[in-house]
Amino acid sequence: MNLELYKQANRAAQELCVAANLKPGDIMVVGCSSSEVTGGVIGKNSSVDAAEAVFTGICDALNENGVYLAAQCCEHLNRAIIIEKEAVPDAEVVCVMPQPKAGGSFATAAYKAFKNPVALEHIKADAGLDIGGTLIGMHLKHVAVPVRLSMDHIGSAILLAARTRPKYIGGERAVYPEE
Repeated sequence: MNLELYKQANRAAQELCVAANLKPGDIMVVGCSSSEVTGGVIGKNSSVDAAEAVFTGICDALNENGVYLAAQCCEHLNRAIIIEKEAVPDAEVVCVMPQPKAGGSFATAAYKAFKNPVALEHIKADAGLDIGGTLIGMHLKHVAVPVRLSMDHIGSAILLAARTRPKYIGGERAVYPEE
C-alpha cells in the first residue's frame, strides 16, 4: 500500500470531520479519481493500488469518528453510490457492482471492503471530499459550504472539501442558532 497516499487521505478525512462537525451516523461522500491521484487523466489511468490506499486512509479516519463513507462511482455508473447497508436501511437499492473501468477503482475498493455494500442512485451526504474533479455536488445536502483544508492535493489530484448546513428560512426578523 502507498503509505503517503494513505496518510494524505486519512488527514483530509480527519480534518473534514472536525471542520464539518460530523457526528456518529453522519455520511461523507467521497469521489476519487485514482487516475488523477497518480498524475494521469481522469478516466484513463485507473490505479487499483492508489484507490485502495486512499480508500483505506479515509475509511480508517471515518471509522474512528463513527461516520459512514459513501463512495461515488464514476460517470459510467451515473455516479451511483456504494455504501454500507446499515447506513441507509430504508433506501432504494439499485443493482450494480463497480469495476475499475465501470464505476472506478475507488468505488470498487469500497465494494470489496464493506461488510454489506449496497448501491444507491442518490444520497444526501453531510460532507464530502472531491479528489480529482469527480463532481460530488449532486450527493450533498442542498446547502454546501466549501471547506479549506490544510492540504489541497492527494497525490497529484486536486482536493476539494465541503460541509453542509441547514437552509436558512425566514426574513429580516429571523434568528438563526450558532453553528
